[in-house]
Amino acid sequence: MSYWFSQAAIFLLIWFVILFAVLPWGVRQQTDTEPGHDPGAPANPQLGRKALITTVISLLLWGVYFYLTQILGFSLLSLMQTGSSL
Repeated sequence: MSYWFSQAAIFLLIWFVILFAVLPWGVRQQTDTEPGHDPGAPANPQLGRKALITTVISLLLWGVYFYLTQILGFSLLSLMQTGSSL
């Protein structure tokens, strides 16, 4: 159970980092602002599209992480142990 929880937590961490990188893509300011609206707010934020792009990129990055750690056996612990002999 903790294995799948750890993998889900790593995926969510990657997803949120990528989301904040994708959010500014294609932002256009409103041309005519109404009273009470922030003039810097995007006219059409396209959050669904950005969530889909974020999910695809996150799945690719998580797949690379999973391949490196679970299939090839790389880990930060092994890198620290080999680096200590320098």
